[in-house]
Amino acid sequence: MPAAAAPTAPSPTTPPARIAVMGAGAVGCFYGAMLARAGHEVTLIGRPAHVEAIRRDGLKLEMNGAVETLLVAADTSAAAVAGASLVLFCVKSTDTLDAAAQLRPHLAPGALLLSLQNGVDNAERLREALPGCEVAAAVVYVATGMAGPGHVRHHGRGELVIEPSGQSESVARMLAAAGVPCEISDNVRGALWAKLILNCAYNALSAVTQLPYGVLVRGEGVTDVMRDVVSECLAVAAADGVQVPGDVEAAVRRIAETMPAQLSSTAQDMARGKRSEIDHLNGYVLRRGQALGIATPVNRVLHALVRLIEDKAAGAAKPGA
Repeated sequence: MPAAAAPTAPSPTTPPARIAVMGAGAVGCFYGAMLARAGHEVTLIGRPAHVEAIRRDGLKLEMNGAVETLLVAADTSAAAVAGASLVLFCVKSTDTLDAAAQLRPHLAPGALLLSLQNGVDNAERLREALPGCEVAAAVVYVATGMAGPGHVRHHGRGELVIEPSGQSESVARMLAAAGVPCEISDNVRGALWAKLILNCAYNALSAVTQLPYGVLVRGEGVTDVMRDVVSECLAVAAADGVQVPGDVEAAVRRIAETMPAQLSSTAQDMARGKRSEIDHLNGYVLRRGQALGIATPVNRVLHALVRLIEDKAAGAAKPGA
């Protein structure tokens, strides 16, 4: 384990902003840490174990072989979002509407809510739940995990693709100054689908096997299964009028090359006995395929397998089970 540095509160490289992170898991803690390093006032809103550790010891960011400890505020209540001009919304897709309801009374007028979530429809759901609030979707390409309470470990990448909004350009500049590469795109819907397809190809297989990407793709027949998943997803996207950018099959191959040690978020949720986002990944493709008349048998099987394992674990955890 790399040695930890003393807690730091670095000088801002851009005018400091007040930022809240709703859902301070691995993704939220990573981007919160990067912004705190750049001198911004960051408040992390998360689970009690993480909040207690951060209040006691600071937020530990493990990156590039070193551990840096950052002084940030932390709270368990959505009320801590009050006064923030930027809210990084990083909760699981399954918790989107509940978290939005918690935020509603506390959002500052004019605040930007930036959705850093898996799935393709969270920004639309947030706009419906929070009328009048400026919401922008972002596609997240980062490999992170929680090494322990209040300790986020960065495995690779970190760039964001953000949809245009009134504040997108200024927020992108602020993030870039904090070391987070950003792109503003008019086709974020397509980029979200491209990310969805990557998740559909890897997440369930990694979860069922509890294998990291680099090992997973060496399994017999695995790349063929992934190719079938991608074909189904692209067929549904085309029927839905979505223009998916880039060479998706090449992007799928690159994931295992650039993140060989990464377990999928679904695998991490399953290992912790938590309900995953599978309904918003392969399950979403399954539902859209049904609505559009496109068969998605491989996505159906992967979705069903993950749900079976989750339901078995939930049943075993119940008293008397």
